This record gives sequence, C-alpha cells and structure tokens, in this order.
Amino acid sequence: MNYLFGKSARILVLLTIALLFSLASQAQNLRSLMKTGDKYFALGNYRAAIPYYEQALNENTDNAEALFKAGVSFLAYDKDRASDYLYKAQRLNAHISPDIEYWLGRVDHVNYRFEDAIQHYEQYANTLAKKANARQELAMLIAQSRFADKMVRQPKDLFVRNLGPTINTPFSDHSPVISRDSKTLIYTTRSSHVTNNPVATDGEYNEEIVEAIRLDADDWSAPRSLSLHLNSKGHDASIQLYDNETKLLLYRQTENGDFYYSMKDHQDWGVPQKVPGHVNTSSYESDAFITADGSTMYFATNHFSKTGDKDLYVAQKTIKGDWGKPKNLGKNINTSFDEDSPFLTADGKTLYFTSRGHATMGGSDVFVTHFNEASQTWSEPENMGYPVNSPDDDTYFRLSADGLTAYLSSYRMGGYGEKDIWSIDLSKSVLIRGLVSDQLEGSADSEIEVVFSSKPLHNKLLTYSVIITPGTRSFELPVQSGRTYKVTFSKNGQVFPTQECNVPATTNENVILEKGFSLAKLPKETAKRN
Repeated sequence: MNYLFGKSARILVLLTIALLFSLASQAQNLRSLMKTGDKYFALGNYRAAIPYYEQALNENTDNAEALFKAGVSFLAYDKDRASDYLYKAQRLNAHISPDIEYWLGRVDHVNYRFEDAIQHYEQYANTLAKKANARQELAMLIAQSRFADKMVRQPKDLFVRNLGPTINTPFSDHSPVISRDSKTLIYTTRSSHVTNNPVATDGEYNEEIVEAIRLDADDWSAPRSLSLHLNSKGHDASIQLYDNETKLLLYRQTENGDFYYSMKDHQDWGVPQKVPGHVNTSSYESDAFITADGSTMYFATNHFSKTGDKDLYVAQKTIKGDWGKPKNLGKNINTSFDEDSPFLTADGKTLYFTSRGHATMGGSDVFVTHFNEASQTWSEPENMGYPVNSPDDDTYFRLSADGLTAYLSSYRMGGYGEKDIWSIDLSKSVLIRGLVSDQLEGSADSEIEVVFSSKPLHNKLLTYSVIITPGTRSFELPVQSGRTYKVTFSKNGQVFPTQECNVPATTNENVILEKGFSLAKLPKETAKRN
C-alpha cells in the first residue's frame, strides 16, 4: 500500500513538474512573440507586427494586449478586423491603454459609425489635460466625423466601382494614369505579384510602375511591369502621360523624392531623366501635373514648409526648356496641412487636388476649384462629397480624356486591402421628353408602356420604363446619358417594333432631350405579349 502510494506520488510530482515546465515554456514563447511584435509595432511596421500578435492570440485568445495592438495594426489594412479586435480588447480590459477611446473613435469613424466615433473622441478628451496638444487633433477628428455624417446623408448621384482583384491587391495600389483612349491603365503598386520588389522599411514592398490593358468595360489584363528602365531598387510611382503620350512623368525616390520623365522609344520606355529646373529640391516632391501645351507645371512639395506639410505650387517652362521658380497657389488653396495630387482640366479652368486641411470626411479628400480669369484667382475649394470621398484617404483623382470617368485611389469599405484604385462614372442622367404619334385606329384611350434598355454595364442591364396615361401621347423619363437605348412600346398587349434612341454623354445637370417616336400599324401576324 505504501509502495503504491509512493509510486503515485512520484508520478504526480513528475506530472506537476512537466506541467510547470510546459507553462513556463509557453509563457516564455508568448513573451518572445509579444516582444518581437512590439519591436515592429514601435517602428510603425504594422504588417510585420501582425503575425506575431496573431500567434500570441493563438496561444491565448483573450490576450487583451495582443488584441489591442493587432487592432491598431489592422486599422490600415482591414477595418472590420480592427474593429473586432479593439472592441474585444476593451471588453477584456477597459484600461488596456490610456488611448483606447481614441482608437475606438478612429475605427468607428472609418466604419461609418460617426456618432459613436464622436462619443469616443469626447470621452478621450475628458482624460486629457486642458492644454494638451492632442486636443487640437481631437477637435479636427470630431469635425471630420460630423462632416462625414453630413456628406453620407446627402450622397451625390454617382457610381463608384472598384477595378477588381486583377488590379487591386491587399497592398497599396494607387496613382492611376489612364491613356487618352482609356484602353491602357498605368498605375503604381506596392505588391510583389508582378515582380519581386524589395521590401521597404515599413514592411511593404517598394512602389513599382505597372500597366494593364482594358479587355472590356469591366475587365483588365493581368498587370505587367511597364519597363525595366522605369523601376529602380527604390520607390517609383506613375504621375502622368503627356506630350501626346510620348512622355511619362514619374516620381522616384532620390534624395527625398524627385520628379523624373521617361520618353517612349518605340514599344519601350527610356531611362528616366531628372526633370530640369527649380521644381526638384532637396525636399519631398510628391505629385505633379503638366498642362496640355507643356508650358505649366502644378506640383506638390514640402520644401517651403516649416512644418513639413506639402503645398501646391505652379512653375512656368523657360525658353531654355527647364522649369522656372515656383509660385505658391495661395492661401485659398493651401492650408497648414497637406495639399497634393493636382489635376487640371484641358481648358485650364478647373483644378482637382487633395487636401487634409480643408473640411474633409477624414484623411485626404478630393477638392475642386475654378479659375476666375477676371480676378486671376482660384475659387474657394469645394469638397467633391460622398461617394467620391470616404471617411479615409482619397487621393490621386484623375479624369479620362472625355471627362466622363474619374479614377482615384482610396482606402474604403469594399476594397481588397489598403489603397485600391476605383473608377467613378461622372455621366449624368438626361430627361427624355418623348412625343408619340400613334397610327393605330381606335383605342386612343389605352395605356402605352415605354421601356428603354441598354447593353449591360458593369454586369448590369440598364432598364427604364414609364406608362403613358390614356388620352396623352407624351412622356418624360430620366435615363443615364452616354448610352444608346433600345426603345420598345406596348399597347393592348401588342409589342411594337423596337426603335433606337442615342443619348449623348453629359456631365451637366438638368439636360433635356426631346425625341419623337412613331407607332406604326402592326402586321396581322404580330403576336401578342404572353
């Protein structure tokens, strides 16, 4: 009996030792994972930090610290997971971080929960000293949430579409440049699915310029590297095709960032040359636009800023062919925060740009301003509204040659990761004011059904219909412009021969198109509608 008891005791001791060793080993592994994740987190290399926090959560799903830091990290890549992780961290430990209310406000804002975001910001403000510098940022964030809520409640009648997973990746895809015929898209990607880009210090791949060819209205070819000459070991980004599309303006990470250009040599692009003159400085030049006549460049730089924020400048080409001294676009355009991504319409009278300093929905928004030739000034910038802009960064707004489609980079819901490239159909509806002449005898008091239908657009058939009431022969029907419609009329169960109506594209509001239609007498064998 004593022997058995002694043997059991020894086994129990051994099991206890093994368990303690296992727990110690597990705790050591957990500390190692958190330490490595924290190292990347402190550097702002969130992509590299996330796997370590995820492994720590595999060890313990209720690790509030790992949940909090993973949530903050995911905020730049996955808004939904960021929300789930941050809220769970708070439920497990309400004091997980002195800044938890700030981060809950941030994640609520980008997920369109603006009232909740404001409440979290206000609760966070209560924890700060009255003169804390963070109060200024909080006031701006609260203003953005209120403005975003207002914009989302008053959406513009525009269709914004993601270009899809062939173009967009879990990494940042941005800086779209569309060819004049809209068949070629040149853009910048931070993924490695085209070539094996080197990894930058922030844990993402270096920027590379690629191109894709349009296959149809919805689909693009797989992207390929635009040229071996264009992509260096550092960051390279597309800016603009100009000079009859024989030159490509691009950004290259030399010094702090400069403008280069490449000339097309048959089917390839030449070795980039640095843009001459005063537009490149020892500071950061980010984006630019050269006018159609090649005489003027609008560009963004932080060279003249005391705070490091970018402003917009304009420079004229000299008789030597280089660029003269830049001139600030003025306080009406530039703020104490970043202005960037200029784009000028062909007539030189409308300027689109991005700003963090004007009233935005959050992050950078797209604005538009118009040039007054009499006063030689730009108008007060106007926010392009929702859904052009979103609660996060919206940048690199570009127009197609016909002005009917815009392209931009945006980190918004429905994307594939970080920034994606989206298109915006800017064509407006046109009011068809139709007059129908009826050659049929009798049945003058019968209803007539009118149906306008067009070919599928983005996998969606456009169909509009209206009923002409008895005793009248006119109708009004709003339809999308820029389409050729098949028009059918039916009366007393009879369907008349299809007619055609071309509706020219327009970006103007309140356009009316008057059109006459004739209902010819049907042959006797015409079948009635089932």
